[in-house]
Amino acid sequence: MRVGVLTGGGDCPGLNAVIRGIVRKGVQEYGYEFTGYRDGWRGPLEGDTVRLDIPAVRGILPRGGTVLGSSRTNPLKAENGIRRIKENLAKHEVEALIAIGGEDTLGVAARLSDEYGVKCVGVPKTIDNDLSATDYTFGFDTAVGIATEAIDRLHTTAESHMRVLVVEVMGRHAGWIALHSGLAGGANVILIPEQRFDVDQVCAWVTSRFRASYAPIVVVAEGAMPKDGDMVLKDGTLDSFGHVRLSGVGEWLAKEVEKRTGKEARTTVLGHVQRGGTPSAFDRWLATRFGLHAIEAVRDGDYGKMVALRGTDIVRVPIADATAKLKTVDPSLYEEVGVFFG
Repeated sequence: MRVGVLTGGGDCPGLNAVIRGIVRKGVQEYGYEFTGYRDGWRGPLEGDTVRLDIPAVRGILPRGGTVLGSSRTNPLKAENGIRRIKENLAKHEVEALIAIGGEDTLGVAARLSDEYGVKCVGVPKTIDNDLSATDYTFGFDTAVGIATEAIDRLHTTAESHMRVLVVEVMGRHAGWIALHSGLAGGANVILIPEQRFDVDQVCAWVTSRFRASYAPIVVVAEGAMPKDGDMVLKDGTLDSFGHVRLSGVGEWLAKEVEKRTGKEARTTVLGHVQRGGTPSAFDRWLATRFGLHAIEAVRDGDYGKMVALRGTDIVRVPIADATAKLKTVDPSLYEEVGVFFG
């Protein structure tokens, strides 16, 4: 049997660990052969492949990014996209396809499986941790660790100059990175997309912090919005899945805080630093287990499913269930950390 593997959407630490787990178990225990598709859905769409065997996956466990490359290609919007994918899979004698990705990549996999008869298994990947049906996605732990380290470092420079430092982290429509890194890093204000924020309240927390002779750190997710404003966009262009480029809310907020409080405010945008570099031990562990269980699902013929973490168990859930809605921060969880604001 020949199995195809692709990694789509934004890169993140742990992708190579999944690929390694799939190939090692698939070759050693089941005698499968593997075809890697380059750059997400562009690979099967255009027939761009790379050989995947045990020598190809040696040494990739600690590497960030993905040896297969990635992209935000949406084959459902390409001319004759479905037909081209099915023809290329047949041409390469690929009987099943493992798609490793987030909401968009797995959304395509769900439709291919449910509507067009392509045998797909999904693996959840996103630093945002916003996929339903799984407790955690790999990449998230590494991103939180990177953001937390940055916040730790920013505390000392903020206090040296007694200025406000606004730290913008990724997250789009879910505030998991902001919440976890902000709490772990001792931030004085955490702003997430799920809860619109009051700029005057933010300024009050900042002022309170200065009264205690400490310099405040404000952590804001890129998709956070003020009560009386809109989401701050990088520009108005859309990707092939209809997403706008976010970023800029940190700079906007810093200017507002400085104007309203009279205190100097600076911004640090962590951006793609959160995606890069070697994965944490937890992400290597989780990604490897996802890979092992994904190839088991292929062996069992259990298609249209995504492997997911529930407690400490890896289970299988319909891909459609995981992509039906985003997993966002519960208001009660956000309220818990409010005691540290100001």
